[in-house]
Amino acid sequence: MISELQKEFHGLPVVEFPIDTAPIMPAEGPVAWRISVPTYEPPMEWPEAFEKFRAAVDPSTVQAIVVGGWTDPYEESSSDVVEALVAASGELPALRALFIGDMTVEDCEISWIVQSDVTALLTAFPRLEHLAVRGGNQLELTPVRHENLRRLVFESGGLPADVVRAVAESDLPSLTDLELWLGTEEYGADSTVEDLAPILAGEKLPSLTRLALSNSEYQDEIAAAVATAAIVLQLRVLDLSKGVLLDAGAEALLAGQSLTHLETLDLHHNYLSDGMRERLRAALEPSGVQLSLDSENAEEDEYDGTIYRTVAVGE
Repeated sequence: MISELQKEFHGLPVVEFPIDTAPIMPAEGPVAWRISVPTYEPPMEWPEAFEKFRAAVDPSTVQAIVVGGWTDPYEESSSDVVEALVAASGELPALRALFIGDMTVEDCEISWIVQSDVTALLTAFPRLEHLAVRGGNQLELTPVRHENLRRLVFESGGLPADVVRAVAESDLPSLTDLELWLGTEEYGADSTVEDLAPILAGEKLPSLTRLALSNSEYQDEIAAAVATAAIVLQLRVLDLSKGVLLDAGAEALLAGQSLTHLETLDLHHNYLSDGMRERLRAALEPSGVQLSLDSENAEEDEYDGTIYRTVAVGE
């Protein structure tokens, strides 16, 4: 559940552009501009709000844009948003970061957000360094080569396998940070650990130092694959959090290649036993690895003899 809007993005404070008041001058210093309309009965469509923004703020100086809500995002896709941004790409030479879908649960549940094909954002903005997208419903991506992208984030309650495979097939030589919230089958997730194999091989991600493969129902399988993955040697941060991680997955991590070179291993929201948590601490903390092992709201439910476990972010 997403309960708060972005306060900072791409290292910049997020400033809301007011769509219903007189045009304003840019805040002092660079900011990430949040452009949003109410998701229910908005006074204007998002492209119109974007036009007001471009008229009020010199677009040539804009470094980061956070797209909030658009009209009925639970029914209408982000295609008009993507088209408006792509059409204005020539006016935005300084743009380095884009977030599409900064909405809380009050605006729209993450699994209800209808996205679209976001490939054009990468092709239209070759200098883009940071792309984040929230919501996996109808999300599409075509494999690309992008020379300058450094951070790529897909937050979802259910990430389509086609998107996972497109990320895995893309050439991203400058990417240092990759974050995928894989989600649950109930909300559209249909990827498998085999889809992640090219990412774990690392051949197309020579600069990657942080990898997050999280929020997955098959977190144990991911952990087992990571245990022998070539890309781990170049990582500083490994994030396998928010998923259904059991002792079997943690055991695979301990039995696999050394993880003592990591700065951080994030396993929060897990279903590990106290004994396994102690084994992880004993194996990694003496080498300086910062461990996140909080189980948070990972609670097991039993019904009719069956134990049910959930990812951190579903609906």
